[in-house]
Amino acid sequence: MLTFPNAKINIGLRITDKRPDGFHNLQSCFYPVGWTDVLEIIPADQFGFASSGITIPGDEPGRVDANLCVRAYKLLRADYPGLPPVQMHLHKIIPIGAGLGGGSADAAFALKSLSERFGLNLTADQLENYARQLGSDCAFFIRNQPVYCTEKGDVFSEIGVDLTGYYILLVYPNLAISTAEAYAGVRPRLPDVPLRDQLLEPVSIWHKTVHNDFEDSLFPKYPVLPAIKQQLYEAGAVYASMSGSGSTLYGIFDAPIVIPNQFRAYRVWEGKPGAGK
Repeated sequence: MLTFPNAKINIGLRITDKRPDGFHNLQSCFYPVGWTDVLEIIPADQFGFASSGITIPGDEPGRVDANLCVRAYKLLRADYPGLPPVQMHLHKIIPIGAGLGGGSADAAFALKSLSERFGLNLTADQLENYARQLGSDCAFFIRNQPVYCTEKGDVFSEIGVDLTGYYILLVYPNLAISTAEAYAGVRPRLPDVPLRDQLLEPVSIWHKTVHNDFEDSLFPKYPVLPAIKQQLYEAGAVYASMSGSGSTLYGIFDAPIVIPNQFRAYRVWEGKPGAGK
């Protein structure tokens, strides 16, 4: 079974407070985009996992149990002992440490694929509950639709954000930023206006109101990030931002994009918003 786990972007990200369990509460909008990995899962005589493409930290021989796809399989097999062995092959394309949720998408698509391929008939709610055990934003990729996120980023509600008719340009500046590094610099605070209210305003004014709190500490540390954001606006973006806690910058455009030459040294993706196929 072949699937294409897709990335997401954060439209706004406010860190509101630190939780007793050490995590942070946040407000954000997750929106799917079509930059994808490739995941193949087929029945096998014994379980196996292999990867190609971008090197995945922790996937060295003998350490594949760290991979979220492997953990997804073992999580299901603990509850469904009859789940047969499989061979997994992940071709990694979505950059790592980029704020795009690629690893979380891989895990969620593994759960969905295993349920469908082997007739587990798990509901979306059941799959989300499994996904939450693997990572805070894994559950988003089960339904893979735009949502407003609160708490750890794993509590979802509907929001009327629709980027149909727009175009997205993602720019990954060959710089991985770990979640731990990103959160080390944040100062939680409640925004004066809830992010949900700002997102319901026209996209054309988001540049004045919708903010990613990680930019406050990471932009001074990595000057390439604000430089790319400014270049996106100069290229015609109606809104530009960092995505999540990673290093990818994205621009939302109201017309097809001509990729600026200064981005050719980076990894880029451009297309219409929405989930991969």
